[in-house]
Amino acid sequence: MSKLRVAVIGCGSIAKYRHLIEYDQNANVEIVAVCDIVEDRVNETAEKYNAKAFTNYEEVLKLDEVDAISVCLPNYLHAPVSIAALNAGKHVLCEKPMATSRVEAEQMIEAAEKNNKKLMIAHNQRFVASHQKARALIESGAIGKIHSFRTAFGHGGPEGWSADGKDSWFFKKEEAFIGAMGDLGVHKADLLRYLLGEEFVEVASMIETGAKDFGDVDDNAVCILKSESGIIGTLAASWAYTAGEDNSTIIYGEKAILRLEDDPNYSLIVQYTNGEVVKYELGAIQSNDSGGQTTSHTINHFVEAVLEDKEPLINGEEGMKSLEVILASLESMETKTFTKIKA
Repeated sequence: MSKLRVAVIGCGSIAKYRHLIEYDQNANVEIVAVCDIVEDRVNETAEKYNAKAFTNYEEVLKLDEVDAISVCLPNYLHAPVSIAALNAGKHVLCEKPMATSRVEAEQMIEAAEKNNKKLMIAHNQRFVASHQKARALIESGAIGKIHSFRTAFGHGGPEGWSADGKDSWFFKKEEAFIGAMGDLGVHKADLLRYLLGEEFVEVASMIETGAKDFGDVDDNAVCILKSESGIIGTLAASWAYTAGEDNSTIIYGEKAILRLEDDPNYSLIVQYTNGEVVKYELGAIQSNDSGGQTTSHTINHFVEAVLEDKEPLINGEEGMKSLEVILASLESMETKTFTKIKA
């Protein structure tokens, strides 16, 4: 396979500002087809990328000239469209959260295995330079035993970013399934699993709808998480950070504190217990605000995994483990109890 021939299903903001741009910038990719139920939107996108336009994704899956699919659809369609694409013999890069239930996630993984195709979930936080550096420092032992953490991902809400504004599927429970926790919280659950190198076993959460006077999904959430080795910390996800985005993570270790994306000038600051402070300029994190990194590296990683027949860093199993944290946090809110996270 000389070039990866790609189709993007769903031409909303995530496709427009991430997937299509990054595929177009990759010399090993040809964008063959685009699909969206909004005819004007898909025609405009097709013209821009010199691709074929479709309003029915099933027609796209019949194309022999398509090797891989990006699924950039409302959350409730992630699993059914991904499974259909895998069964049609296509590799799949699916937006997060990968599914709306563990059963759906398992079916996606099963379809990828059965058809011997790659399935990757678009958790881009693992590719951020400061996050990769922090993981390396933790693995090296330089930070010592990790005691605690706090992470937040919040902005003013999808209405400022989504192609459909306040009318977006993000605010409709039957299409989104979950609000800020699925949009942002799942990213941080995946990041923490990656940084700490271990799984979470228990969660207690408060997940509320109160910041928006439209929509019926959560817009503010705070979770307390406990890992296998007993590390405890907090995860906040919000669509109510109206004056700017917060995408920070603090790791509290025995020998140092790591401050990630917590300073406007330095993407990683390491404060050692001996008083030494090391500041790293590693480039900006990708953001919905202006001035973020120009590539999420997610697309390039997916393309490389397919062309070189390598397992993607965030495969179906990894995506499901991060989804499990979110599903358990929902259960905790509903039952008002500490909830065990399924292994």
